[in-house]
Amino acid sequence: MLGLFRRRAAYRFKPTLEVCLNTSSRRFCRGARSATKNASASGRAAYRFVCSPGESVDGASLAVFRMLFGLLMFGSTVRFMALGWVDRCYGEPTFFFKYWGFAWVRSFDVSVMYALFGVVALAALGMAIGLFYRWCAVVFTLVFTYVELIDVTNYLNHYYLVSLLGVLCCLLPLDQVGSLDGWRRRRRGIETGATVPKRALSLLRFQVGVVYLFAGLAKLEPDWLLHGQPLGIWLASRSEAPMMGAVGNLPYAALVFSWAGFVHDLLAPFLLSHRVTRRWFFPVLVLFHGGTFLLFNIGIFPLLMPICALLFFEPGFPRRLLKPMGCGVLPSPSAPLETKKRNGPHQWFVGAWMLLQVLVPLRTHLYGGNVLWHEQGMRWSWRVMLREKNGSITYRVRSSAWQGERLVSPRRYLTSHQEREMSGQPDMVLQLGKHVGEQAKKRGLQDVQVFVDALVSLNGRPGAPMIDPSVDLMTVRDGVGLAGWILPAPKGPPLRWRAP
Repeated sequence: MLGLFRRRAAYRFKPTLEVCLNTSSRRFCRGARSATKNASASGRAAYRFVCSPGESVDGASLAVFRMLFGLLMFGSTVRFMALGWVDRCYGEPTFFFKYWGFAWVRSFDVSVMYALFGVVALAALGMAIGLFYRWCAVVFTLVFTYVELIDVTNYLNHYYLVSLLGVLCCLLPLDQVGSLDGWRRRRRGIETGATVPKRALSLLRFQVGVVYLFAGLAKLEPDWLLHGQPLGIWLASRSEAPMMGAVGNLPYAALVFSWAGFVHDLLAPFLLSHRVTRRWFFPVLVLFHGGTFLLFNIGIFPLLMPICALLFFEPGFPRRLLKPMGCGVLPSPSAPLETKKRNGPHQWFVGAWMLLQVLVPLRTHLYGGNVLWHEQGMRWSWRVMLREKNGSITYRVRSSAWQGERLVSPRRYLTSHQEREMSGQPDMVLQLGKHVGEQAKKRGLQDVQVFVDALVSLNGRPGAPMIDPSVDLMTVRDGVGLAGWILPAPKGPPLRWRAP
C-alpha cells in the first residue's frame, strides 16, 4: 500500500516537475524534489504551490477583490481627511514616535500631508477601476505605508494588512479582468486573456488565512477564554449602544463572545476553503464582523475582512452572479494566460513571502513572558483586540545643576491620543523619556538623567509598575533584544466579568 501511495504521489508531481525543469529554477526544483520525497502531504502541497506557475484560473474573483479593496481604501481615505484626522494625527503633534529602524521617516507640513492623502485616495480609485493599475498600486502602497510609519501611535493591525495587500497588488495581475487597462489594450488590438495564474489567487488566500489563523491562536490566553477580558470591559462601556448594547449586558455575554471570536478566527481559513462549509460560514463571518463594527470603533477592519473572504469562493463566482442580469463587464475566459509572459511572482518570492508571514508573528515567543504586558513582538503579530491598558506616566528628571528632581508630564509633548496610546507601551515610554532628556540637554543642563514612574493596568487589573523606576532611560538602547528594564507582568487575574 505504501509503494502504491508513493507511485501515485510521483505521478502527481510529474507534470509540475516538467514545467520546473524547463525554467531557470531547474536546480531549485530538483532540490525541492529530493527534499519532498519523504515529506508529508502538507509539504508536497507547499512544493506544488511554489513550483507550478503554469496552472491558470478565472480572474473574475480577483477583479472583484481589486474593485472592492480599491473603493474601500478610497472611501476610508476621503473620510479620514473629511473628519479632520489628518490634522489630529499629523498637524497637532509636535513629537512623533518612530518605529525601530525607521527613525528617518519624517512628517511634513499639514498641507503636504493632505496632498499625500489625496494621492493615496486617487491611487486607490485608480486601482479600483483598473486605470494605470500597476502604477497606482505602487504609488498607493508606498505613500500609504510611508504615512503610517510617521507615528507609531497610529498603528492598527488592519493598516499593516493594507500595506501587505498593497505589496501583493503591485506584483499580481489583478487588472487582467474588469479593468480600464484591459479595455484600452483590447482597443489597441492586444489580446488579453481572462485568466490569471492560480498562484496569484492562492497567495492572497494564504495572506488572509494567516491573519485569521494567528488572530485565533493569539486568543489562547486565560484573560480571553477564562475571564472574558478585555471584552467584558468594552461591553460594559457600550451598554447604551443600539441593539448590541442590550446583548452585551446579559450575564456571561463577555465569555460567550470571547469564545465565539476564538472559534471564528481559528476556523475561518479552513471553513472558507471548502465549498460545503463556505456557503453557511460566509454569512456567519459577515454577521460577526458586522457586530464588531457596531460595538467597537476599530476602523475599516470589519469591512476589509469580508472583502478578503470573497477570495475563497470559486474564481468564477462573480461571472455566475452577473450572468442572469446579462452583464458583460467581465470577459469570458476563452483563452488561457501565457504563463511565460505573465506568470506572477517568481518562486523564490512566493516562498520567502510565505515564510516571512509565518515567522514575523511567531517572533514574540522568543521574548517569553506576557507579550500583552511587555509588548515586544506585539505589533505585526495579528493580536487583535486582546488588551485594554491604561497607564499613568510621570518622568523624573535629574541634573547636576539641580537639587532633587523635576517631574515632567507627557502632556507637555503629546496630544491626548498620543498619550493614551503611549501610556501602555514601553518602547514609546522609552522614546519620549529620551526626548525629555535631550530637551533638557539643549537647555544647557549637564549630567541629565531621566527616570519614569509607569503604573499600568492590564485588562482591569490593579495598576502595577511596568518599567523599573531605578533605570536611567538615557542609558537604555532601544532595539529588538530582550528589554531587561521592563518589569514582569502582574500575576493576579484580570477584572472579573459580571456574573448573574
